[in-house]
Amino acid sequence: MTIKEAQEQVDKWINTTGIRYFNELTNTAILMEEVGEVARIMARKYGEQSFKRSDEQVNLADEMADVLFVLICLANQTGIDLTDALTKNLEKKNIRDADRHRNNEKLKKG
Repeated sequence: MTIKEAQEQVDKWINTTGIRYFNELTNTAILMEEVGEVARIMARKYGEQSFKRSDEQVNLADEMADVLFVLICLANQTGIDLTDALTKNLEKKNIRDADRHRNNEKLKKG
């Protein structure tokens, strides 16, 4: 699925099953909540925190998909073409960071 197709599918789902979009502020709060759920899993799976019994059935991929879903909702609501936005963002990074990481001593293998 392309990003454009994802934006179209989310819009279709929202306008049928979901009835309507939550407002932008509500979706921003939901996005933060979903990012927090990803952070919680990361802290337990890759960090130093341990899983609680209630955390044992978590699914990182599903939580990341929740983040993407809400981000797509916000893009749709604000008229942002995520394909275009990502393309432009990568172009910016390729210019700005052309040598930045290569010259970063912290990133060099020792």
